[in-house]
Amino acid sequence: MIVLDTLDAAAVRRWSRIAVELLAAHRSEIDALNVFPVPDSDTGTNMLLTLRAAADALAAEEPADAAAALATMSDGAALGAVGNSGFIVSQILRGLASAAGESGECDGDVVAAGLDAGATFARAAVVSPVDGTILTVARAAADQARGATLGEVVTAAVAAADEALQRTTMQLVDLAEAGVVDAGGRGLVVLLDALARTVTGAAAVLTPVFTPARRHEATRESGSPEFGFEVQYLLDAPESAVDTLRVALAELGDSVAVVAAGTGTWKVHVHVNDAGAAIEAGVEAGRPHQIAVVRFADQIDAADRAASAVVAVAPGAGLAHLFEAEGVYVVDSGPDADGDGAIGPSTEEVVAAIHATGARELVLLPNASRVTGVAEAAAAHVRAQGVRVSVVPTRSPVQGLAAIAVHDATRRFDDDVVAMAEAAAATRFAELTIAQAEGLTAVGICEPGDVLGLIDGEVVEIGRGMLAVAFNLVDRLLGVGAELMTILVGADAPNRAGALIEAHVRERAPFTDVSVYDGGQPDHPVIIGVE
Repeated sequence: MIVLDTLDAAAVRRWSRIAVELLAAHRSEIDALNVFPVPDSDTGTNMLLTLRAAADALAAEEPADAAAALATMSDGAALGAVGNSGFIVSQILRGLASAAGESGECDGDVVAAGLDAGATFARAAVVSPVDGTILTVARAAADQARGATLGEVVTAAVAAADEALQRTTMQLVDLAEAGVVDAGGRGLVVLLDALARTVTGAAAVLTPVFTPARRHEATRESGSPEFGFEVQYLLDAPESAVDTLRVALAELGDSVAVVAAGTGTWKVHVHVNDAGAAIEAGVEAGRPHQIAVVRFADQIDAADRAASAVVAVAPGAGLAHLFEAEGVYVVDSGPDADGDGAIGPSTEEVVAAIHATGARELVLLPNASRVTGVAEAAAAHVRAQGVRVSVVPTRSPVQGLAAIAVHDATRRFDDDVVAMAEAAAATRFAELTIAQAEGLTAVGICEPGDVLGLIDGEVVEIGRGMLAVAFNLVDRLLGVGAELMTILVGADAPNRAGALIEAHVRERAPFTDVSVYDGGQPDHPVIIGVE
């Protein structure tokens, strides 16, 4: 395993991609944690959108070094910042960019200095900072970011952030009453974990968080319910006018944030009742543009109308966690009725999971060809009871994950089903399995114990070593083009299989995004998906 001594432009770009992937995986979990200052469901989504803007900005440019890459990432996050958490994250990135720009390189000392500057910038950007939030977690990470190497610095920062996150429960009454940690702080821990993975090649060991069984339905990320509008805009103005603007906005409402988004440009965010006055304050300070005004009541109405859910079959604890993190109801798999070792739930188990959602409209993801019949039978059963169910015929868990990535509960049900089905169909999948008996395949005769490599359900490789067959499957998939590859490591996979397959992909296709997850599935040692 290669541990980086310094960050270069490629590493920063890789961090941005991993951050987006991890925040996407944890989005629903983070959304569900929101209880301060008001219950909401936006923080995970807002942080994901902000980091996607940062990653998109990096993808559109070719920065020469880490300092330039971090500056691009910071500016992209600031310009695309959504919600208070997005604004704060953009300032943490600004601190890293500032430290790297002053040094000319990005080793452990520079990252430590950057986290310190970022925590300071973030607190300064918020008019009324509160302890027990993402600001507290950022400061703890910065204070403990120490070590002789870059790897030690980022590892210490993640560990300190995780510890500080657990303490947030007792720092705010709202969090203590709900028994949860701060949502924004959790998002920052995920972002720092992505940095640690980029530098060390290994995921940080994080404390599991309690997630409320029922997600909150309010649709603003923070602020008092007395204010009815969220106003955001870009502002071209001199720095001297910014402090006056902050004071003016604080008198109009709450959740005020004004952050740098490039030289002479600022991103402004506030919750108010008089949206016009908030915009006029910007006019007095400079030139506002890209103005966005959202009426919270409209969002709440949309949330109330959303009565859909998704149920997925997920073999393995790791896969179950991936789906549950996206708000999906999971059906645990077990030995099927035939007793042949294949896994699959019963019709009754799927029906019970559907009823548990309480939804009037529901999407079912079987995630295996052999489960499709069970899913269809369950769907027919509950349709007779007035529940609208659509089965998206996913043949592999990676197709199910692709479908979930485009799921939008606020979209028309039929449109959402079409989008999910298209995403699943566009995802090719490969699997490893072990032959249990002699048989004839499309590529020859297999013997018991042979490793079979399948693509889209058809045997294309027969071998004796799992990794060798996995590498061959990867090469075949890369041969037809792959922008994104997802690797699910099963319970019976060889030691370090995920890391070795990922290294093989990066060597053969350095521009392909790779995500490796411990799926824990018992039926296939390795599952690979490509989009």
